[in-house]
Amino acid sequence: MVVTHGHLPRTAARAAAGHAVTVGNFDGVHRGHRAMLDRLVRVARERRLASCVLTFEPHPREFFAPAGAPSRLARLREKLELIAEAGVDRVHVLRFGAALAGMAPERFATEVLAGGVGARWLLVGEDFRYGAKRAGDFAQLLAAGAKLGFEVEAMVDVTEAGQRVSSSAVREALAAGDFARAERLLGRRYTMSGRVAHGEKLGLQLGFPTANIVLRRKSPLAGIFVVEAELEETRQKLKGVASVGRRPTVKEGAAPLLEVHLFDFAGDLYGRHLRVAFLAKLRDEKKYGGLPALREAIEDDAARAREWFSRIDQHHG
Repeated sequence: MVVTHGHLPRTAARAAAGHAVTVGNFDGVHRGHRAMLDRLVRVARERRLASCVLTFEPHPREFFAPAGAPSRLARLREKLELIAEAGVDRVHVLRFGAALAGMAPERFATEVLAGGVGARWLLVGEDFRYGAKRAGDFAQLLAAGAKLGFEVEAMVDVTEAGQRVSSSAVREALAAGDFARAERLLGRRYTMSGRVAHGEKLGLQLGFPTANIVLRRKSPLAGIFVVEAELEETRQKLKGVASVGRRPTVKEGAAPLLEVHLFDFAGDLYGRHLRVAFLAKLRDEKKYGGLPALREAIEDDAARAREWFSRIDQHHG
């Protein structure tokens, strides 16, 4: 899959090539997104067009209201990997800034959809809005397509247990610690991934070394969790316990961090990519009176996580 970034100037060669296109944030790439991607790829092949996803960075709501923006379900790298798994030919990550936010619907259709990615067939959600102040609706998009030479199709919503599958629904399930529901909405277990960074080595001092992944954006999770981690380079799977939060006992106002203690593992993980699947929530994050109390809590968390895995192993055995 080819990935490009930045602005989309009008390019005659690109427009002439033609793409089957879909547009959206695709945060988390849940089952509703995957249905859109599958439809996109299928129609592109039928029409002998390249398939293209047009997405945004940052999320428009992060641009307009950073403090009130929803948490990210996936980093950009994770999102691109999930889109690639669907068989998409190309993704363009369009920089969302003041220029794009102020672009009139007609100009967006002309310069971005028709001229920028050369849309010949366009798939959008039923509630798709576009252009400055979200002024453009589906009827306007149909008219623009007729004028500019691309067909438009609306994708019906995918539902699960009577509820629309959406990124918001996934966030709600994760916030409630309902990982089974999150898995049904996503079509897979919820994961976070990233490169392991050097930390303060406090876990090592407490007898529980951790692999640390810095969370640069607001996380949909907070607390202590049973996890299964996978080394991306080797696909080795490792059981463990993880903390997602700001470590209030250690440092006030610390940046959010994913800390993973892996059971029965010894080795250097610094600089390696780790994918962490969340299986169950043990408790909320808590501030303790000092490091001895924190160590006791971590010891209890690890024991409870091991018991959780033992019960699962016995059930499947």
